[in-house]
Amino acid sequence: MSTYDVVIIGSGPGGYVAAIRCAQLGMKTAIIEKYSTLGGTCLNVGCIPSKALLDSSHHYEDAVKHFEEHGIEITGEVKVNLEQMMKRKSSVVSQTCDGVKFLMDKNKVDVFEGVGSFKDATHIIVDKTEGGQETLEAKHTIIATGSKPANLPFINLDKERVITSTEALKLKEIPKHMIVIGGGVIGLELGQVYSRLGSEVTFIEYMDRIIPSMDSALSKELTKVFKKQGMKFNVSHKVKSVERNGHEIVVKADDKKGNEVEFKGDYCLVSVGRRPFTDGLNAEAAGVEMGDRGMIAVNDHLQTNVKNIYAIGDVVRGAMLAHKAEEEGTMVAELIAGQKPHIDYNLIPGVVYTWPEVSAVGKTEEELKEAGVDYKEGKFPMRALGRSRASGDTDGFVKILTDAKTDEVLGVHMIGARVADLITEAVTAMEFRASAEDIARMSHAHPTYAEAVKEAALAATGDRALHV
Repeated sequence: MSTYDVVIIGSGPGGYVAAIRCAQLGMKTAIIEKYSTLGGTCLNVGCIPSKALLDSSHHYEDAVKHFEEHGIEITGEVKVNLEQMMKRKSSVVSQTCDGVKFLMDKNKVDVFEGVGSFKDATHIIVDKTEGGQETLEAKHTIIATGSKPANLPFINLDKERVITSTEALKLKEIPKHMIVIGGGVIGLELGQVYSRLGSEVTFIEYMDRIIPSMDSALSKELTKVFKKQGMKFNVSHKVKSVERNGHEIVVKADDKKGNEVEFKGDYCLVSVGRRPFTDGLNAEAAGVEMGDRGMIAVNDHLQTNVKNIYAIGDVVRGAMLAHKAEEEGTMVAELIAGQKPHIDYNLIPGVVYTWPEVSAVGKTEEELKEAGVDYKEGKFPMRALGRSRASGDTDGFVKILTDAKTDEVLGVHMIGARVADLITEAVTAMEFRASAEDIARMSHAHPTYAEAVKEAALAATGDRALHV
């Protein structure tokens, strides 16, 4: 029987980063992964492949709609080669997963391919993919088994035409009309991919707006931009049935007045969130208490009720984000090593990788109102930037919310070109408890999209924005 200081179940961003950090800290480490490739949902069927398709479809849309205004003429018809697009996506995924395997080898982390389950609090059984079992003894265990697409109980996911995000990443044809159930991050990103490629795309959302967990100003702006791009939205609609008749999908829903509405398409993407994946873990054998909806209950140190067993990422409370899982993996590794790390969950940014991109960190305006916080707002439109006009990306804005008394930045909300990268400026500022005045006094290179952050900060400090 092999004995380890730390055994990690799951090789997604949380798991593999935890493994690297444990190894760096001198611990003998093993990682268990049931699939043949490392990287979990994010690298295989999530963040990485979806961004590859978003970029490829963006290039196609630019060629069809925008090249001519830049003085680029294309002779002949611009066509989508979906097979090649998917092939490139798969290549990106393969390279990224191979990179994780390299990191495991480099850091001398033992990798076991198979399903890991608890025998007791210190022993883990690996049902190997190639057959047979192996038992590992673990002084500490980190559960990092991630999540799976959620579903509504009355929907039959045939994974052919009634699909999840996993199947949407490998379609062999471009849908004529894709119905997307859910107006969250994943549905919006994949909906835009196929809209760019020529699909009619209709969103059905239960809440009264898309991206409902983000600031309402972002939701309003993204809806406006997506409608300009030809997508259709039906908010405050409760889906009650999804039926497949050959190649036709019929979705029935009740609108906010209670009237039945019918939608017909050839594909239906069910994108109603994700659920923790703890199936087959046999956590009960180790005495681990489970929380609501399959989540694992943990304390502030991500420790379960069994002191040598930790859980991170999508299986514990909080946003289901790869970078959140990475931070938790690092924190747990350092806690096991006797260090005293911390995570400020208020400063975990959220991003939607549509175009325009959407990003946010800190409190929304709705949250500040509900908490009775006296705040100020500074807002600056992207269309006022020279850089935005130069690239033709004039949709969106930067919005900064500050404490009315202290001027401390409480929340930053952006929509526009490259705001997925720009949000890190806000995270950095807020980590050091910067004021809007601090940001306003910083020199920002010209011409850049980042100037919108400076201008919004100027606006928040007393209507001092210079370029509006």
